[in-house]
Amino acid sequence: MTDLNRLFAATKQAFDLPKGVIYLDGNSLGPMTHASRARLVDEMDNQWSQKLIRGWNESGWYHLSQTVGDKIAALIGAPKGTVTTADNTSINVHKVLSAALAMNPGRKVILSDSGNFPTDLYVAQGVIAGLDDGYELKVVTPEQVFDAIDESVAVVMITQVDYCTGRLHDMASITERARVKGVKTIWDLCHSAGAMAIQLDDLKVDFAVGCGYKYFNGGPGAPAFLYVREQHINNIQPVLTGWMGHESPFSFDRQYTPMQGIGRMRVGTPSVLGLASLDAALDVWQGVTMQQVRARSIELSELFMDEVAKRCPELELASPTDASQRGSQVSYRFHEGYAVVQALIDQGVVGDFRMPNIVRFGITPLYLDEADIIKAAEIIGDVMTNKRWDCDKFKAVQAVT
Repeated sequence: MTDLNRLFAATKQAFDLPKGVIYLDGNSLGPMTHASRARLVDEMDNQWSQKLIRGWNESGWYHLSQTVGDKIAALIGAPKGTVTTADNTSINVHKVLSAALAMNPGRKVILSDSGNFPTDLYVAQGVIAGLDDGYELKVVTPEQVFDAIDESVAVVMITQVDYCTGRLHDMASITERARVKGVKTIWDLCHSAGAMAIQLDDLKVDFAVGCGYKYFNGGPGAPAFLYVREQHINNIQPVLTGWMGHESPFSFDRQYTPMQGIGRMRVGTPSVLGLASLDAALDVWQGVTMQQVRARSIELSELFMDEVAKRCPELELASPTDASQRGSQVSYRFHEGYAVVQALIDQGVVGDFRMPNIVRFGITPLYLDEADIIKAAEIIGDVMTNKRWDCDKFKAVQAVT
């Protein structure tokens, strides 16, 4: 057994995975860790129920947003004190986009690409509507992003890994191009944080956002995180202002004064149970480097693509074949992709579907191994060869796909 095999065999034991299921959807919702279960039971049975409001001081609830933020910072190449956990990704996009635009007065273009996750584009549209000052959202193809960064652009806002295809943007070159052109950068890390080695500080990224429920396994609706480059933190004025971002929340001043530090990007009372689950889940990373995760992800992804290609010629690979251009997911195109996903779930292989025809599989080394990958490919082959997807019950679309 190789060192990586031993390492990830140990992390797999940290997860509470259902028997008979191969879970290939951690890029959408990470599975539960045993640590999260134990932590939530403790928070309910020993903290909330027994300490009541005293828990804010005695159980560390008040500082939990920053405690968790610092843990995430260590996993995305950010200094301690530059990441906080709060709200959800959409709200955090609003915060950092508003801040970035204010740093570049006179420029009116928000640059993004057609592979960006739609919520980021929706938020940008809302910010523009609120400003009503000639701002423009310019959306280009992923391949056009680099050349589209010029002196007219105020902010470039990009999701590092395309949520549909797994296509990976070159963060280093785009960020450097933006810096040279005086453009502020916002990177959405929802599909890369926890799956890849990211160096926000080294690359001089201005802002970043991400969620806690995908590769960080914090649970459904887990709090999101945001990053602000250290030199910017005390110079930006939050647009969303609330008491938890005030310099002295319990002075109950009538006038808002932002606190010093990343805490000024918080707004209201945090979700303690959500933060507690995320905090516990992040402990699985102890003794694991992002470089090891990335190396193992590539190994398993290559194995998966090879095994599926042998069995399912009708599935068209939608992800880049070059690992340096691909995140930690493998996607395929198929005209009845939704039905295929439902048939696979029925057979114990959980992936997911994205419009119009994308079948997605997340390759997450913390709890997947070679045996899982080969078994999953065998089941996919059976579903495709025998057209097990071709029935009404698998074609009936549910609310969440």
